[in-house]
Amino acid sequence: MSVFADLHVHTTNSDGSMELSDVPAAARSADVSVVAITDHDRLHPELPTPVSVVDGVTVVHGIELRVSAPDGQHLDLLGYGVYPTPELADELECLQADRKERGQAIIDSVEDRLDIDLGLESREGLGRPHIARAIEAHPETEYDFSGAFDELIGAGGPCYVARDVPTFERGVELLSDASGLVGLAHPYRYDDPTSALALTSELDAVERYYPYGREVDTRPLERAIADHNLVPTGGSDAHGDVLGKAGLSKAEYRHFRSAVTL
Repeated sequence: MSVFADLHVHTTNSDGSMELSDVPAAARSADVSVVAITDHDRLHPELPTPVSVVDGVTVVHGIELRVSAPDGQHLDLLGYGVYPTPELADELECLQADRKERGQAIIDSVEDRLDIDLGLESREGLGRPHIARAIEAHPETEYDFSGAFDELIGAGGPCYVARDVPTFERGVELLSDASGLVGLAHPYRYDDPTSALALTSELDAVERYYPYGREVDTRPLERAIADHNLVPTGGSDAHGDVLGKAGLSKAEYRHFRSAVTL
C-alpha cells in the first residue's frame, strides 16, 4: 500500500533525529504528503496550530503520551490535532521534569557501571534512545544500540530507572480536552495486547498500521475497530529520517481527517 499519511513521527523535540525543518524533505523522499509529529510527552513549540503546512507538507500536531493502564502495564496514547489546554501544559511540564531527573539517573548509573563518561547531560525531551546512542558511540564500550537497551537500560536492566506517568483515565481526559482524536499506539508492542485493545472502548482511534518487524494476528485489532467504531490510524514511529514504512492511504487519511474535530 502506498503511504499517503505517516501519522507517527518523532523529532529532536523528543528522541528523534530530525529537526522539524528536516521533515518536509524526508516526506517528499518517501512520497508522503501528510506527517503527524507525535513527540513523547511533549508538544512541538514550532507547531502553533492543530494542522499546519510546513514547506508544502501538511503537518498534524500530535503527541505520544505514556500512561499507566489499570492492569499496571504502560501504554502509549496518540493525540492528534492538538491545541494545548492549561491542564495538559501543566501535566507535560511535570512529566518533563520527571523525564529530566530520570534521564540523569540513568546516565549516572551507566557511567558508574561502565566506568566511562558519556559526555551527555539530561534535558527536557531526552529519552533512553539518546542514551543508547551515546553508549553505542563511546569508544570504550562494546554495546550497540539494541544491546544498550537489552543489557543496560531496558526495563529490568541494571541501569533502568522507572518513571512517573499519568493513569490511563487521566491521560484520556487530558488528551480528549486538548486533541481532536485520541487513539492507542502500536497495540502489539505491549506485553498484553488483549488487555490494551480492551481499553480502546474508551478511545476514538487505534493504530492499525505499524512496522512491527514481525507477523501479528490482526484479527483482535479488526474486531476492536468494528466493535468500538474506531478510526484506524497508522505510522512508521520514525525516530530517524526514513518515513512511510507504515501509514494511511489517501482515502484512509480523508476518513481520519474528517474525524479529527478541531
